[in-house]
Amino acid sequence: MPTTAEPDSQPRRERGSGLALIPLLATAGYYALPPSLQVQPVVQFTPQVLAYLCLAVWASKNHNVCRRLGLNRRNIPEGLRWGLPVGITFGVINVLAILWVVPWLGGDIQFLQQTPHARIPMWMMLPWIILSIAFGVELNFRGFLLGRLHALTRHTRLFTHPSIGNAAAIAGSALVFSFDPFMVATFQHLHWIAVWDGVVWGMIWIRLNNLHATIVAHAVEVMVMYTVLKIVFTI
Repeated sequence: MPTTAEPDSQPRRERGSGLALIPLLATAGYYALPPSLQVQPVVQFTPQVLAYLCLAVWASKNHNVCRRLGLNRRNIPEGLRWGLPVGITFGVINVLAILWVVPWLGGDIQFLQQTPHARIPMWMMLPWIILSIAFGVELNFRGFLLGRLHALTRHTRLFTHPSIGNAAAIAGSALVFSFDPFMVATFQHLHWIAVWDGVVWGMIWIRLNNLHATIVAHAVEVMVMYTVLKIVFTI
């Protein structure tokens, strides 16, 4: 008798999940380099380039790639329901942190006017470049990195309880996101904000397996922050 086709809700066990460790190790290795190399743009982008290459290799080895990444089109409405309020909420929280808490602690925020994002015309940033960045970053750090770390922990004896594996995957992906060399070089001490962003977006992805939600949350949050800071710095 012919075997019954495997339902979409139960995709086959992943192959190549360990590829997610390559950009993780590349990010860690970056901080072992001498300062003269760390300032080189090519070196700063290496972990992200490796991540996208690993994503491509991983995708070639697996079926149901969009479902594994959380990009099922049927989940777009759910992604909007979650992403919009989360993005607005954390956009406001982060703006308050940048404009009031960081200066109160003695941190500089004026450098934000010199970042590559600030130099791009506003009509290009809103919404097209921000949407493109949000899609690429979430595909990398949540869809691929978090998703593959999550798959690894499910099949590792060290993580006997699912909640421990989930926490480890979320923490690992959030730290790699926050300490991405380009992130640190561009946003300096403010890169720590990306830690709680990464944790929140990671929790959403784990709960929903919906990358649309994290893309929307990321894009809306950055739009709120970019718009408010642009207005503040031009007054």
